[in-house]
Amino acid sequence: MAQPNPSQRVHGARPIVLVGLMGAGKSTVGRRLASRLSLPFVDADTEIETAAGMTVSEIFAKFGEPYFRDGERRVIARLIDGRPKVIATGGGAFVNDETRDLILTQATAIWLDADLRVLAERVKRRDTRPLLSGRDPLPVLRELAAVRNPLYALAHIRVPSANAPHEVTVAAILKELGK
Repeated sequence: MAQPNPSQRVHGARPIVLVGLMGAGKSTVGRRLASRLSLPFVDADTEIETAAGMTVSEIFAKFGEPYFRDGERRVIARLIDGRPKVIATGGGAFVNDETRDLILTQATAIWLDADLRVLAERVKRRDTRPLLSGRDPLPVLRELAAVRNPLYALAHIRVPSANAPHEVTVAAILKELGK
């Protein structure tokens, strides 16, 4: 497994990949970060939906999570093409060994870390998250965090995603990137 290289903290010409639990703000913060850096923004889930011709929820329901994760891995591999951009990943993308290794070696990984109660409040607003279907978000997020946070901690940069305007998180990322 690849370990983050602290000397690669500044993104340079590498893609910037946002990782973290659902609700951390990867897509919203990613769009704003890309705008501030004058880079293209790509949402991996949107790319997966376009490629599959169905929503993430539909893919989960019809084919299951392993099928979705395989497609996610292939899409992220295609997106990390050496060109600078900001990529928002799904919450589980960084859990896949191949995907995580690719991100850590070919991009700058930024973990948007947020308090679980904040995440639970955020994800309650949308019913499009397959792992939460019909479930209370806080216990699900606790379970996911127990497994995923040690993996997210391998990211090159960790930035708190506070219960504040998204621009606060964007500013924190820019500071970490030396921008």
